[in-house]
Amino acid sequence: MSDEQFNIPNDKNTLLTMPERRLFLQALSVPALLALLPNNAFATDNNALITKPIPSTGEQLPVIGMGTWITFNVGRNIDARNVRTEVLKTFFDLGGKMVDSSPMYGSAEAVMGYALERLKLQGIKTDESLFSTTKVWTHSDGEAQIADSFQLWGLDKFDLFQIHNLVNWQDHLKRLQQLKQAGKIRYLGITTSHGRRHEDLEEIMKTQPLDFIQLTYNMRYREAEKRLLPLAKEKGIAVIANRPLDGGQLFNQFANKPLPAWAGEIGCTNWAQFFLKFVVSHPAMTCAIPATSKVAHMKENMGAARGVLPDQAMRAKMLTYIQSL
Repeated sequence: MSDEQFNIPNDKNTLLTMPERRLFLQALSVPALLALLPNNAFATDNNALITKPIPSTGEQLPVIGMGTWITFNVGRNIDARNVRTEVLKTFFDLGGKMVDSSPMYGSAEAVMGYALERLKLQGIKTDESLFSTTKVWTHSDGEAQIADSFQLWGLDKFDLFQIHNLVNWQDHLKRLQQLKQAGKIRYLGITTSHGRRHEDLEEIMKTQPLDFIQLTYNMRYREAEKRLLPLAKEKGIAVIANRPLDGGQLFNQFANKPLPAWAGEIGCTNWAQFFLKFVVSHPAMTCAIPATSKVAHMKENMGAARGVLPDQAMRAKMLTYIQSL
């Protein structure tokens, strides 16, 4: 179970009320979903770490990453920072790489820099483990904010820099392209967590050179399946799923329900793994970034990066089961 159980403001364009969710699930078109999926499963039946390639380079990434929204926004509280350091260490120990943050997340970037430095002092080679991911989020030119991110993380280079929620994206994209050419970042991308911006994101994906997009995708909110995920597959753009556990709301709705006995066929021993394996098994999805502040929950989340991923038939079965609850 993940620690994303927060009170999140409802956005009528992205979240559904309980009755609406029930109707949505009942109206789910499984054939439409299957049309998007390949026929084969995505991993062999062993306990190896499941990875997927970044389309623009072929570099492999573990399918489960780590978000820092809310969970790493703990200010200067040393005890809380040390707990987050242990969460990050556990993530690395279990094979995790992508860590995602943003200036929008309060002190999260500073706390991440603290945690990375602490782990280095413990002799942990974070440079070999970390796939660093942050964003620019400002209506200004972004230069100062980008410089702050490098300083707060304590890095000379970022693996991925993204434009947060399409804010001032035209100007920021030019700057990120310059940074990529200069070797300061390896990949660039753009994010959204608002369904009302999907049309804008779609147009950007069609016209701009992107390595990554990040969007909301989970078992309750699958709007991206209609156009954005197929387009990403077509254009060779990697996809990161934010809110893969719907901010904890999936647990609120289903945690008291029984996990199906057949969940073991895909290596799921808890609901977190069930929810996450559904997300990352979509053919267009590269990585999901659940957030947590607890080591135990990190271990559960990272279990979704082991074993096998559901094929198209199993994904349909998972959705049908959720619909029945």
